[in-house]
Amino acid sequence: MEEAALLCVTVAVLMWAFLWVWDSSERKRTREQAGLPGAGSRTLLVIAHPDDEAMFFAPTVIGLGRLQHQLSLLCFSAGNYYNQGEIRKKELLQSCDVLGIPHSCVTIIDTRDFPDDPGVQWDTEHVASVLLQHIEVNGISLVVTFDAGGVSGHSNHIALYAAVRALHSEGKFPEGCSVLTLQSVNVLRKYLSLLDLPWSLLRTQDVLFVLTSEEVALAKKAMSCHHSQLLWFRHLYILFSRYMRINSLHFLSSLEEFSDLRNKGEQ
Repeated sequence: MEEAALLCVTVAVLMWAFLWVWDSSERKRTREQAGLPGAGSRTLLVIAHPDDEAMFFAPTVIGLGRLQHQLSLLCFSAGNYYNQGEIRKKELLQSCDVLGIPHSCVTIIDTRDFPDDPGVQWDTEHVASVLLQHIEVNGISLVVTFDAGGVSGHSNHIALYAAVRALHSEGKFPEGCSVLTLQSVNVLRKYLSLLDLPWSLLRTQDVLFVLTSEEVALAKKAMSCHHSQLLWFRHLYILFSRYMRINSLHFLSSLEEFSDLRNKGEQ
């Protein structure tokens, strides 16, 4: 029993030391920035619903702000699944205030073409057309959105990935415009909070954003703007989810190269 207790204390001390070092000011720097556009670049966050920006992408938004990117946001629905669309649009703007995205750089699409409904499949070509027009008009050099898993598996999230994948495979993105997709993880890792960091460091990614304690407080403040969504289980999400503190991202081309290699290996 004494040996087990000593082992537990040792592990706890080592973990505390690791977290303390990582949470120091040195951690303000992005671990991996290879391939990211430089300061002043126009970056577009593409989400499906109001609250996606805080619930899933807060580390990326804060991290890119740290790197002095000019951030804008394109939301493909008003989040009207429970007839709260008008409320949720206002909440999104409040959250963007906290995250440093100006109202003039926030576009919310509120049409029947893209309903907030996991049971409705958004038309990939239509999503791609709207997105491409927005990219071209605003001179976007980096697009950030969901990956094929959509983090939560929501069909609206996945529809955004399908659109950017289609544009990329058809070579329709403007020259110099790249795409980062947010890595989906399994349920266990999803709710480990900062304890997922060792796994994140060991896993393959192109860009990794990790927030300091002060920045986590900012992310939580942004999420708290979405009052209409703060049911009891969302409070648990805010407390335990890694996505409130850690974002691992892949460039779209990297995903395709990995897929090609895997397919060759299976042949």
